Amino acid sequence: MASVVSSALAGGVNMIQLREKDLPACDLLAMAKELRVLTDSRALLLINDRVDVALAVNADGIQLGEDGLPVGEVRRLSNDKFIIGRSIHDVNGAVEAQARGADFLISGTIFPSKSHFNYEASGLKLLQDLRTLVRIPYLAIGGITSQNIAMTVNAGASGAAMISAISESIDVESEARAVVNAINWARGHPTELG
Repeated sequence: MASVVSSALAGGVNMIQLREKDLPACDLLAMAKELRVLTDSRALLLINDRVDVALAVNADGIQLGEDGLPVGEVRRLSNDKFIIGRSIHDVNGAVEAQARGADFLISGTIFPSKSHFNYEASGLKLLQDLRTLVRIPYLAIGGITSQNIAMTVNAGASGAAMISAISESIDVESEARAVVNAINWARGHPTELG
């Protein structure tokens, strides 16, 4: 994982989320410590759901699953030091997460995805609907690649959370750079989608 993260950072990735739901706590902590060293002063480090691990490694924030701890409780536990993201799968979840104080959303599944196979792909409509319903930034997740990320940005996403497209790439740094370039291009060339 360290090699993939180092290459992704070299390609311009600015946030790393540690998402290892099945890892024992001691192994997760060791991995988080290693990632904290790699990301320090280079990118934000968010830990998925585990407030204890995030606090232990001085992470920048936490990413909460839709059924995870309440945002307010995480703010209290962290002494309000974390950026807090919430995963959402529909507009109701987005509106509720914003109302409860999330700093940003991870929204999807947008396209079919191996890592989010248990959710039906919503397509770009979810991102488009969020434009008028939430004021906080939201990232697209699910089947996002360097080839389709511009569409998600034009649909309203601030960026994307990606797993397979980068981590399974033959050249992680080049793929990460292609993603960052596609996001920056889309921001400079907005289009109206259906």
